[in-house]
Amino acid sequence: MARTAYSAEGAVAVGPYSHAVDAGQTIFFSGQTPIDPATGELVKGNIAKQTEQCFCNLFQVLQAAGLTSDDIVKVTVFLTDMADFKAMNEVYAKQFQVPYPARTTIGVAALPLGANVEIEMIARKATKSGE
Repeated sequence: MARTAYSAEGAVAVGPYSHAVDAGQTIFFSGQTPIDPATGELVKGNIAKQTEQCFCNLFQVLQAAGLTSDDIVKVTVFLTDMADFKAMNEVYAKQFQVPYPARTTIGVAALPLGANVEIEMIARKATKSGE
């Protein structure tokens, strides 16, 4: 099966991977760290600012795939410090409408480039009947 990949100017790849890959009705979005696409550097500031930048990057790829946040069915959040969970969660809650996507939050020892948060998503394309 040939892969259909999506890329977005507002997202940065720091390795040999696609921003997102289409697998039929399901789109898998690679994890995004809080890299500012204008500078290529990690966003400075607290976990809220970093989480916002992760979503900005992800939603750029989502838009390139012709989807919206309503199409997201699963999110995985990686945090280097679980003490940041509450602040991350406050930003996260503003990104989606009820019912929220399924989610897993995982505490990790380290992330690429020294990021404190990385977020990946899975989306589902609407069928022709809108389901």
